Order: sequence, then structure tokens, then C-alpha cells
Amino acid sequence: MRKTRHLLMPLLLAGLLVPAAAPPSVAAARPATAHPAPPRPAATDIRARIAAVPGMRVVKENPAPAGYRSFTLAYRQPVDHRHPGRGSFEQRLFLLHRSTDRPMVLHTGGYDLDFQDPASRAEPTRLLDGNQISVEQRYFGASRPRPTDWTKLDIRQAADDHHRIVQALRTVYRAAWISTGASKGGMATVYHRRFHPHDVAGSVVYSAPNNTDDTDDTAEDRFLAGIGTPECRAALTALQREMLGARRTEMAGRVAREAAGQGFTFHTVGSADRVLELTVLQLPLRFWMHRGGADCGSVPRPTAGTDALYAWFDGEMQLAGYSDYWLAREGASYYQLGTQLGFVDLAAPQLAGLLRHPGIQSMRTYVPRSIPLRFRPGAMPDIDRWVRHHGSELLFVYGENDPTRAEPFRTGRGSRDAQVLLAPGAGHLTSIAQLAPRDRDRATAALRRWAGVDTAPEW
Repeated sequence: MRKTRHLLMPLLLAGLLVPAAAPPSVAAARPATAHPAPPRPAATDIRARIAAVPGMRVVKENPAPAGYRSFTLAYRQPVDHRHPGRGSFEQRLFLLHRSTDRPMVLHTGGYDLDFQDPASRAEPTRLLDGNQISVEQRYFGASRPRPTDWTKLDIRQAADDHHRIVQALRTVYRAAWISTGASKGGMATVYHRRFHPHDVAGSVVYSAPNNTDDTDDTAEDRFLAGIGTPECRAALTALQREMLGARRTEMAGRVAREAAGQGFTFHTVGSADRVLELTVLQLPLRFWMHRGGADCGSVPRPTAGTDALYAWFDGEMQLAGYSDYWLAREGASYYQLGTQLGFVDLAAPQLAGLLRHPGIQSMRTYVPRSIPLRFRPGAMPDIDRWVRHHGSELLFVYGENDPTRAEPFRTGRGSRDAQVLLAPGAGHLTSIAQLAPRDRDRATAALRRWAGVDTAPEW
């Protein structure tokens, strides 16, 4: 049982990024007889200029790619933007500085920054040879107010966080701003544009689901019923039935033992058997997000040995992610899914007679009962209407095999300079580079036009 970082908890996995170690200080590395380097003039030293921004604190400087400087920052935000006098918190940021003359890319992953390398550049940043400010979302990681008032975690408050960051740093970075994000980060990018449409010149949004009706998941059911070959879908179904049928007691016991061996517990979800049923239900969604037709041969047969079957399943589903420890770390994500964003409750007719836990896919499963969950069904339809009727300078990129495109963002008659593009054969972790050549050229041309640059793209 192992755990890597989820991209859209609990189903969308991303690679684990280990932050680079902070560099030794110049003074510690310099021989005692060496002359100190002259200080940069305050007027041109970017660290000093950033530190002079009201509310901004430079925490440290990090290793950076050639031609860049990298900083960890903390920016003071109000807990409630509607009542700024009622408490504040520091929001963690990563700044990659190229030049104040280059565009700035506002990048959000939608979660904390614990697993992001401060030196990593998003695709638009590379394509524009630009600066980048990466934002840790409110209530995630080091950016959680204490005490924690969960009612102040909503899409408008987070959008207002981004707005204040843009306003604060625009005093230093006066060239065009572009926003971007993938999956839950892409959703946050759209929400920011809805409430502050003129903060940036354009937005690149990857793999963002658009769940306008949380009571209707038939689009995802239809997508999963038709993706891939019948043989591949049948192999997944056979494995699901084996896990919840003849092997159920054996597999649930294995989940419990592996968790206990690592000090994990399942009090929030309820039991190892509930974790098993939940993850088996979600297996097809996870498989097609991050695998493809070429991976169908890796699906174990129902006759596979216990060790091989469990190892493959744990590798796909990351079972440790359903433990109390990781659910607590990612609690802000489940809260958002359970109050505004919504999530997928998959139908499973292929598992008739094998399911024991009705409602197990509800977000209530992931959130302790001590935290109230009240879903607000009007939030996502409002976002969808804005995109279709008022959205502009928007680029949506989806992977052909990604189930999140079952409910995508769509442009409409009122949207301007906006497009939705599909990367052939790609999954959830898609990119502009994976688009067909004509679409790739259209996308990069739009991005460069919005940013006002003529830099050749870096593929």
C-alpha cells in the first residue's frame, strides 16, 4: 500500500514532485579570504522589490532553472474577503522570476504546494519564456487559517485570493498575465475568470470537469461504457467482480493488514471492506484517466495470485489515500467537492448483487461527521453560463481518453476568442504539445497573441 499525490482527489493521480533542497548560503560556501560580492542595487534586485509589496513576505530563495530566480513567498490574505477585518492567514506562493518585461503566468494546481518543485514550469510558462507565480489554494497545506472556519472555503473566496495576488504583483510585473491550471487547478482557473474576468489576458485550462448537475452522472456512465475495446472493458469488469466476489474477504483483509503495518486507519471511510468496495467501483474511471488501450494487457486475470492482483490494484487505486491520515491532509478538497464542485457517483450494473454499502461514493464518505456538508447546487451552473455567454480568451484542452471530458466546458454564442480542443489518444495528464498539429498551432498562436509575445514555442 503506497500513496502518491492525487490531482483531483480522490481519483486523479499526478506524479510525485519532490521539492529541491534549499541551496547553502553564499556566506557559508565562500572562503574566508574571499571578497564579498557587491549587493544588487535595491532598485533592480527582484527580491527587494517583491519584499516591498504590501503583505508579501519572502520566505526563502530556491534553486532555479538557468535564467530564473525562484522564491518561496507568503502573502497575507483575509479569511473572509467580504469582511477583511475578521482575521487573516498567509498564503504560500512559489515565484519563478525571469524578467519583469516577460509575461506572468498565474499557475494553480488546486491543492497545496507540498509536492510541487518550486523550479517546475507549467507548459504556458515554457511556451512564453515567462515568469510564473504558483498559488497554494486556501485551506490547503501551509495556507490554512487557524482556527479553521470551513464556511469560508468556497470558489468565490479562492477567486478573490487570486485577484489580490494579481493586483499586488502587477506593480512589479506589468506585462501581460496568463492564468493556467489542470484538473482541479483548471477548475479554479475558470472560477477566478468568472469573478474577475479582466485580471488576465487569457487562460489555458487542462482537463477540467464541468459538473453542472451533481445528481446526474449518466454522461460518465455512457463514456465508460464505450471507451476502449469490449475485451478491455470485460477484463476490468471481471477483475471488479473477483475483488468483490470470491476474493472479497481475502482482499479486504489484505487492505486492513497493509494499512495497519504502515500505521494507517480507516475510521473516516468506516472499514477496510468499505475502502475496498469504494475503490473497486472507481477502478474504471481511474484506469481510463491514466491508462489507455495499450495498458489493457496489464489488467490481471481473475485467476491471478493474491499478491499480483493486490499489487496491481493498489498501484492503480493508491489505497493509502483513503486512510484517515491522507483524508485529513486532503480534507479541503473533499469539502469543496461536497459543497460546490460535485463529483461522480458511478452506476455499476455489472456489480449487481455484490455491493454492500449504498451511497459509498458520496463525498460524505471522505469528510468527518464533525464537519458539516451542505451542497450548493447553483454554483456550477453559474460558472457554466458565464463561460458560454460571457467567457473570452479561454482555451480548454482535454485528452481523448479522459473521462472528465464526458462533462466538459463548452463555448457558446456569447463567448469570444474561446476554443475547446481534444488531444488524440491522450488521458487526463494532457498538454498543448499532444494536440494534433493544426490544433497545436491554433492554441499556441492564441496564447502568444494574448501574451503579446512572438517567442518561438518550446516543445
